[in-house]
Amino acid sequence: MKLDLNIDPKQLGKTAVLMGGSSAEREVSLTMSGPGVLAALRASGVDAHDFDPAERGLHELKAEGFQRCFIALHGRHGEDGTVQGALELLGIPYTGSGVMASSIAMDKITTKRLWRADGLATPKWLSLKRSELQRERVITVPDELGLPVFVKPPHEGSSIGVTRVDGYSQMQAAVEAAAQYDEEVLCEQFIEGPELTCPVLGEGASAVALPVIQIEADQGNYDYQNKYFTNSTRYLLGNLDPQLERRIQDLVLAAYRSLGCRGWGRADLMLRKSDGEPFLLEMNTSPGMTSHSLVPKSAAHAGITYEQLCLWLLAQARLDSGKA
Repeated sequence: MKLDLNIDPKQLGKTAVLMGGSSAEREVSLTMSGPGVLAALRASGVDAHDFDPAERGLHELKAEGFQRCFIALHGRHGEDGTVQGALELLGIPYTGSGVMASSIAMDKITTKRLWRADGLATPKWLSLKRSELQRERVITVPDELGLPVFVKPPHEGSSIGVTRVDGYSQMQAAVEAAAQYDEEVLCEQFIEGPELTCPVLGEGASAVALPVIQIEADQGNYDYQNKYFTNSTRYLLGNLDPQLERRIQDLVLAAYRSLGCRGWGRADLMLRKSDGEPFLLEMNTSPGMTSHSLVPKSAAHAGITYEQLCLWLLAQARLDSGKA
């Protein structure tokens, strides 16, 4: 893929790289994604500065003359539409999806409902309210979805609070773990097969899917530790049949457009071993930008450097009104 890199960094103005924040993913954002983006933008000649919304009020962005923001926040109050809404009110263009798409994509249950309505494949699921977490209800979930089953908080990322349940006796502990993070618990059918991810750049009809990555983690457990703090996870690019890869990319593009995403995003999927059918799991609208992160790996395979990617994303920053 060729990006239009005819970008004058000076024209982008004073830029805040939003990092840290108050979510459960604060550490990764503050120590890995944010500093990586900040260094890349500065290396490209952008007047970029770090800004932690957990320590400073967003109104200071306006007071200090910031002209755009690169959102390197993860999780709640970073990619759920809240900071996007605040930036809309301040009139400061920002990277990534707008208020509505960010909010929808952060909610895995609403995302799955929209995908199902649009005929896009996603694993079967059910949700449990806090009032439904009694053992009598919880123990019936495997009867409806089969085993194994994944139990997740629907508004967290990076596999936080996620448990794979292999037996009835594990269900109660799994839902209680997820309920620590959310008012609702998502229970999802297990799809046996390789885990995949596919980034997207752009918007609408012009959006383009980057190369698909197959993830091979220790014992098949691509959890928080394996995502960010180990070097044993393998990331395979170019190993899929080209026709299958194109089919997966088309599905991801449809999923991205279905939610109204823009700028960039990354869909996570499972490829069913029995018949090679892909199933959408979730859409990330503020993907990680660490040394282990998947969007930079995929972009590099397409010939796009980390610095080029960061500069291009910043140049796409805008408001829901279209103002850049």
